[in-house]
Amino acid sequence: MDILNLVDKLEELFSQGRSIPMTHNVIVDEDRMLDIIDQMRISIPDEIKRSQQILAQRDRILAQAKEEHDRTIEIAKEKREQLTSSSEITAEAKKRADQIISQAYTEAEVIKREADKYALDTLKRLELEMDRTINQVRNGIRTLQRDQESDSNRPES
Repeated sequence: MDILNLVDKLEELFSQGRSIPMTHNVIVDEDRMLDIIDQMRISIPDEIKRSQQILAQRDRILAQAKEEHDRTIEIAKEKREQLTSSSEITAEAKKRADQIISQAYTEAEVIKREADKYALDTLKRLELEMDRTINQVRNGIRTLQRDQESDSNRPES
């Protein structure tokens, strides 16, 4: 389950809780709250797995780009050697091979930058989601702790 949905459920649980008059405290269904927190504990590793998959995908893209780069360079070298028979042909072949090599380097760099940007953007979004979730969980914990403290400070009848 998506962590943001679980946060929404937790927020809904707090909003459905009964207010204690003349306090900022709310009584919530403990079982439901603990169930949501358990689901969050399960969901967060899934979010981390997703980020690891994104990094693995980035690595695959970079490996493919390098492989294509190497293949293009090898083709360029082969063509250059095929065309070395005459000086005019050799000069043209060298020029073309240099262009192909330059283009391969440029394309590999573009692919690498795009893969890095994609991975960085995805990880930033994941970090924001996780920060928001952690803050909401901490706020819930603080609220519950205040409730417990106020309950323990209240004189018993």
